[in-house]
Amino acid sequence: MPTKTIPYEEANFVDSSKPVWNYSLFSEEDIRNFQNGTNYSLYKKFGSHPVSVLNNMGFYFSVWAPNATYVSVVGDFNDWDINAHPLFVRLEKSGIWEGFIPDLKEFENYKYYIDGFEGARILKGDPFARHWETRPATSSKTKDIQYKWNDATWMHKRKTNNSLNSPWTIYEVHLGSWMKPVPDDEFSVNSYKQLITLLVPYVKNMGFTHVELMPVMEFPFDGSWGYQGTGYYAPTSRFGIPEDFMKLVEAFHKEDIGVILDWVPSHFPHDAHGLFNFDGTHTYEYADMRKGYHPDWNSYIFNYARGEVRSFLISNARYWFDLYHIDGMRVDAVSSILRLDYSREEGEWEPNEFGGNGNIEAIAFIKSLNEMVYRDFPDVQMIAEESTDWPQITGLTTHGGLGFGMKWMMGWMHDTLDYFKVDPLFRKDNQNQFSFSMAYFYDENFILPLSHDEVVHGKSPMLYKMPGDEWQKFANLRVLYSYMYTHPGGKLLFMGNEFGQTSEWNYSKELDWHLLVYEPHKKLQHFLTDLNKLYTSHPAFYEYQFDPEGFEWIDLDHRNECVMVYMRKGQRKKENILVIFNMTPVERHDWKIRVRDKSSWRQIFCSDDEQYWGTGKFTNQDIKTNLVDKKSQLFEINCNLPALSAIVLQ
Repeated sequence: MPTKTIPYEEANFVDSSKPVWNYSLFSEEDIRNFQNGTNYSLYKKFGSHPVSVLNNMGFYFSVWAPNATYVSVVGDFNDWDINAHPLFVRLEKSGIWEGFIPDLKEFENYKYYIDGFEGARILKGDPFARHWETRPATSSKTKDIQYKWNDATWMHKRKTNNSLNSPWTIYEVHLGSWMKPVPDDEFSVNSYKQLITLLVPYVKNMGFTHVELMPVMEFPFDGSWGYQGTGYYAPTSRFGIPEDFMKLVEAFHKEDIGVILDWVPSHFPHDAHGLFNFDGTHTYEYADMRKGYHPDWNSYIFNYARGEVRSFLISNARYWFDLYHIDGMRVDAVSSILRLDYSREEGEWEPNEFGGNGNIEAIAFIKSLNEMVYRDFPDVQMIAEESTDWPQITGLTTHGGLGFGMKWMMGWMHDTLDYFKVDPLFRKDNQNQFSFSMAYFYDENFILPLSHDEVVHGKSPMLYKMPGDEWQKFANLRVLYSYMYTHPGGKLLFMGNEFGQTSEWNYSKELDWHLLVYEPHKKLQHFLTDLNKLYTSHPAFYEYQFDPEGFEWIDLDHRNECVMVYMRKGQRKKENILVIFNMTPVERHDWKIRVRDKSSWRQIFCSDDEQYWGTGKFTNQDIKTNLVDKKSQLFEINCNLPALSAIVLQ
């Protein structure tokens, strides 16, 4: 029989004569697991929570400040009086301060005043706050989140839609700059509610299966794009209240679109109201700046050796899956978490106890994180943004892996872009950049990204990476996308790439939507829509996308002509697909390709189609096939290859 939980006020004396009542939500087990790094539901106890105590409604507060000598709740409700509402410190030396304030209402601004280490006097936001003031204001806000979800249909079938043998075509979005109500106003943004009517149908009509949102967890500086967060448990108030964000997630689900959140457990900024030096000491970050400071981003690194910090982070991941029904997480900067020498020169880092460069406690944290997620939410995916050759990123933790479901294929991205940047006349000398990815593809479960990082900081928009005149730029871009979508693995495309954005992405401006009045851009958008449809409607592209059975090189022998051919295979041979690339502006007539086991082929897609702003010269309506060897069932296909094109046959 389960043990009946006795309300705190029944088991303990609660002194209701003081401004703050002695009250607790914590059990001894909660505290023990918190300290051991194994309490994964801290959001149910920490922060501010509406509760009824002795028939009085109010808010319970709890905060971890282990080196504080005094903590109080201050806000508009008490004129920011540091003496008005002091919290009680727990006696077992957990460093938790707590208490109940009766009659406190929802949406009250508050912070914690802390007398910290060596006389530090500090005002901090609540690390577990579920809602915050809109920047530049920095207070936390009391919030009672009540939401009745209506996405049962999606949640029931999510296991299928999120599996590794399902199509993954992801639209990466920065909510503040995708589209603005006032295009020229940096601070004009669409609300979560407005995005339901604008973004959701757009993603649906484009044919994407998932949307990936750049960080929505509360952050103070727009220019950080969300990667310098201060409110890990709150969707940013820039766009509305938490329930509005829930409605946005639900709206995607109703259109059969999964929602992936970009998540940053690697570092945080030094804003005065944030996690840094929380109680006057290095509470959340490493004290040793060889491990605790990130030189690339001028930010601080979580102390993964501390049980309380691991509990904070893993609870945070669980919080978004549990309360917000998200379908996956893209974990940012995993390389920086794993490596002690990341962005550090010799002498700037200390090897681990075995003399290596791996952060042992961080590795353990990642394994625990992924084990928790897949145990409690087996139908979601954890995706690593990891840029090195660290082994077994997507390997099972029971076999020495880190336990992610998928990993960004950064090598493919860099090699592919380097290849396409080359003048087509010289691509014959760079064919290895095109084909090399398949030499290591099956080491991990890869997503092919063309992300925001590739269209900022002087890297130029995707269209202008392509060589040649205007027609060739668009033709090259169509071939690049065709290669991406027919290559094994999931796909991720940053917003604006679908219609040929002509300026680098700027977080303060909306996308160049005006370009859609021009034929090449409008037709490129149409091309991407059809490409999504092609990918999602043919199982050969995804059923074996992480299995060697799903791919076969057919022709890599024509380097000088820059013609390459591969086959994508599904569970049924008749669904196999042949993909042919002509990477030069030279038309190839009566081109011969030899394949086995299938005698009849038809063209189902061509990047050079007129409707995509191609020439439309070759339709390959009648593909000639000759039997070369009956015993081996070897056939020869004759077809015409347009200049700078991709052709798909089935």
